Amino acid sequence: MRITTILTTSTLVLAAAVLVGELPLRGLEARQAVTKVDMGDYEPVVPWPRPLPDTDLSHDGWTWGSGAGVWAESPGKVWVMQRGEIALPPGAEPWICACLLNPRRTNTGRRDYSGTAYPYQMRRHHLVFAVDGTGKTIVEWLQHDRYLAPPRGSGLGEMGRGPHKILINPYDPAKHIWIVDDDMHEINVFTNSGTLVKTMGERGVPGRGPNNFNRPTDIAWLPDGTFFVADGYAGTRVAKFDRNGKFLMDWGRPPVDPDRPGPNEFWSVHSIGISRDRRLFVADREHHRMQVFDENGKFLAMWPTGYNSSVLAHFVTQDDFVWVADWTTNRLVKYDLDGHYILDIGSGGALPGQFDGVHQIHVDSARNLYVTEVSNDRSQMFRPKPNADPNRIIGPMAIVNPKPSR
Repeated sequence: MRITTILTTSTLVLAAAVLVGELPLRGLEARQAVTKVDMGDYEPVVPWPRPLPDTDLSHDGWTWGSGAGVWAESPGKVWVMQRGEIALPPGAEPWICACLLNPRRTNTGRRDYSGTAYPYQMRRHHLVFAVDGTGKTIVEWLQHDRYLAPPRGSGLGEMGRGPHKILINPYDPAKHIWIVDDDMHEINVFTNSGTLVKTMGERGVPGRGPNNFNRPTDIAWLPDGTFFVADGYAGTRVAKFDRNGKFLMDWGRPPVDPDRPGPNEFWSVHSIGISRDRRLFVADREHHRMQVFDENGKFLAMWPTGYNSSVLAHFVTQDDFVWVADWTTNRLVKYDLDGHYILDIGSGGALPGQFDGVHQIHVDSARNLYVTEVSNDRSQMFRPKPNADPNRIIGPMAIVNPKPSR
């Protein structure tokens, strides 16, 4: 017989009150706020996001699914993307993170198609939404749930687990929403109000070509609209396109000698970013390193991201640092642009302020930090503490110099 243990309000509040000397409060905010753990010069904002609205389906007995992507359009409008929702066991606290259940539950997005029966339900609902500065939902893209995660039996793409990352070209005044889907081998571009205006790639058809991807993962832009696609889990390349989506060039290949991978050789190109001086930083995840190129694919440098590291995301900042999300240690690690270690924050775990599988990082203009977690099945927001050391929090995304240096 399976026994499900639930971390209840009373156990969480009592334990936290003993640890931090706070009196038990009331409601969802109090229940979670007193369980926060230290996160360096940040403090977790809890609850965040706030419970989703019951626009078309009730959320009674449901909670967040795997956190895929997050992008702060502004401090008052933050886009969040998840791989569906997870059913809670009877008696569970509303909106408790499924990572806090014992046994924990998760929704990677593929469970429905694994051929293995699981003792709880999942549904592909509320895949994309946006929240205001308090975490309240202000935009819902329910109309795109079936398009972004087709039901089984619907044809090519039905095995997709849901979108991979969500982005906005920082130089686009119209703030189009770009959604990268690795399993679909697609990149979909929407207006900010939710109209699909462009699809790159062929749904369910992997490849390496002007309009084919092989599990793409991320995108980075230059000020003129030129963009670079990390392609990807299986594509072992970076592909360059002009502002209209015309293919320009690509580079990269699998390693000739897997035991001694060289420059331009990839295994899981999982994230990409550009520094102010127009260098491309490409996370070569399974080789545990960062490779650096110029905008025409010329190899410049590479440096390790830690022994046996697994980089799911990285963020290049305006103050010339690279922050890396390492799944192996569940830390956010700060490097300079030459790969020298500076510091790290965070730790593994399921409480607010801890991580398991940070999949995307973004920072708004107020230097609030947002992360999504694929394994903890949630998104988190962190704000700088009043006395935060600016060197110990993540700066805004790098704004690239408009012209190449001579």
